[in-house]
Amino acid sequence: MNENNIAVKKAIVDEVASRFDQSVGVVLFEYRGLTVAQMTDLRRKLREVGAELAIYKNTLVRRAADKLGHEALKEHLTGPNALLFSSDLNAGAKVLTRFGRYHEEVVIKAGIFENRIVDEKGVRTIARLPDHNGMISMFLSVLNAPIQKFAATVKAVAEKE
Repeated sequence: MNENNIAVKKAIVDEVASRFDQSVGVVLFEYRGLTVAQMTDLRRKLREVGAELAIYKNTLVRRAADKLGHEALKEHLTGPNALLFSSDLNAGAKVLTRFGRYHEEVVIKAGIFENRIVDEKGVRTIARLPDHNGMISMFLSVLNAPIQKFAATVKAVAEKE
């Protein structure tokens, strides 16, 4: 094999490994049957939430997975696959699952979230979680509930007297 080709492939493997490391959420899915317009639409929707879609050769992704110790991901690397890289835990997965509801060609295979490999069911579960702002809102409402109950009790006592 040409030394130039080997160098190019090593660079791609390093790039994929780097993207795995830098992303909080990675989803591996099959896109067979999607048109160019549908892929463009999916890429646009993902960019809006800070996620990115990339397509690499399975052999190069397999090597990157080996490099990072994600051996369980290798069993899912068959057929035409795409990788979704997201800096948010569930924003990319949420967009992909929503897109998959209307396009049955999208087949979610696996994901890596915070260096843990999950199956298709796990990806869908993570996609159903509230986003960062939703979690903060839920937390603040939990903190606010006792204060509201105390205020309501004091007001009821004051009105009674």
